[in-house]
Amino acid sequence: MASFSVFSTPTSSFFNKKDPGWFRFSSTSQLSVHKCKNSKKIVSVMAPQQSERRPATTGSVKTAMTLTEKILARASEKPQLFPGENAWVSVDILMTHDICGPGSFGIFKKEFGANAKVWDREKIVIIPEHYIFTSDERANRNVGILRDFCTEQNIKYFYDITDVGNFRANPDYKGVCHVALAQEGHCRPGECSHQVLLGTDSHTCTAGAFGQFATGIGITDAGFLLGTGKTLLKVPPTLRFVLDGEMPDKDLILQIIGEISVAGATYKSMEFTGTTVESLSMEERMTLCNMVIEAGGKNGVVPADTTTFNYLEDKTSLPYEPVYSDEQARFLSEYRCDVSKLEPLVAKMYFCSLNSPDNLALARECKDVKIDRVYIGSCTGGKTEDFLAAARVFLASGKRVKVPTFLVPATQKVWMGLYTLPVPGSGGKTCSQIFEEAGCDTPASPSCGACMGGPLDTYAHLNEPKVCVSTTNRNFPGRMGHKEGQIYLASPYTAAASALTGYVTDPREFLR
Repeated sequence: MASFSVFSTPTSSFFNKKDPGWFRFSSTSQLSVHKCKNSKKIVSVMAPQQSERRPATTGSVKTAMTLTEKILARASEKPQLFPGENAWVSVDILMTHDICGPGSFGIFKKEFGANAKVWDREKIVIIPEHYIFTSDERANRNVGILRDFCTEQNIKYFYDITDVGNFRANPDYKGVCHVALAQEGHCRPGECSHQVLLGTDSHTCTAGAFGQFATGIGITDAGFLLGTGKTLLKVPPTLRFVLDGEMPDKDLILQIIGEISVAGATYKSMEFTGTTVESLSMEERMTLCNMVIEAGGKNGVVPADTTTFNYLEDKTSLPYEPVYSDEQARFLSEYRCDVSKLEPLVAKMYFCSLNSPDNLALARECKDVKIDRVYIGSCTGGKTEDFLAAARVFLASGKRVKVPTFLVPATQKVWMGLYTLPVPGSGGKTCSQIFEEAGCDTPASPSCGACMGGPLDTYAHLNEPKVCVSTTNRNFPGRMGHKEGQIYLASPYTAAASALTGYVTDPREFLR
């Protein structure tokens, strides 16, 4: 793929698969440089493995730390931490939802007692979001269990829904947790002394976009955390990605995953910096961090900056204290990439039990792949800017979609924005007007929708073995419903373009 300035092909490797060991950049280091195949671009710079650090003999010496190491050290009240160390960490926010909440509450009561009280009712956020608009009795009962627990514990931040027939009649209802957490001010670079947000959902890493440590945990850990406010975490090593150039966020994270694989960041922190990242909006940064789990990452993080602070101005009045990686911090690997010539991508399925966001192809190379539907939604691709991107493609084309196109806003605020925010360059038209003119389905009630399949009556559930281009985050068989369905992961731009043609389509056909 000679046109790529960063990566030569979707299947090429852009770093040494061998563990490079710990390293620190310095003026005296002899660096080994790894280059792209068929390219002169430097994409990874690694220093030789360092000798084991010897204990100080003249008193305590402060060692430089990465952003993630600093946060965990601060939250565990330790002066410093190193990758591989275990630490008891105080947690600022615990989030759970209708799928994992009931199990977490059950473990909490089993271990702490039927009448036990949570450690802090104001640090727990409970959000019904997954299987809400369904007649499934078990799914409905899960929401009832959340409601009973929150009433019993007097949980401050319970975003309830009681009238599923009209979500707008529920002012407390928000929608998808990872977007709602940001919109409601629960994501911050720091809260006085800590910056740790944990959730019973693997995509909790989305919140790392705010310069905080955020990761998913299981219901056993959540049950213990409910009673203590602490959890035991192993400090992950950090991979740093220094990205320069301009491109869509979803294509960027797909390419990174494609290069390092779905296991390339296993239990590692992924820190994103560079002019590309600095130019991204908060929602775009959320997309970037959202999918680090698809590479096995423990967490993703973007250093807080003016963009972060501006976003938070009307979201929270609580104090926060951002931290940053030290200049001499140690990274397991550092990748420096020019991403400006990266082309629109799709992630194809492997047709096995594996998740496959690393099975990449250029959208333009899949132009003969006929599709049956398009799905725009989820915590990854259902934010306000995602719909604005899709609307831009529809507006530029002036055409109507050729396949059913389902729109599922992540939250109630996103839904409202579709009907109120004008699309730039449209002469004042809103997303909803453009979507209607293009022949899309009416925007659905905000929720996770069909991203995780769910009950058969879930909106846009893949009940048949159809081919779907989706802005969601996973595409293993059965993820959106039918186990023989085919899911192509893509950006909102590519999804909208594909809806217009009925085939996987490079959006530049309409945006040139």
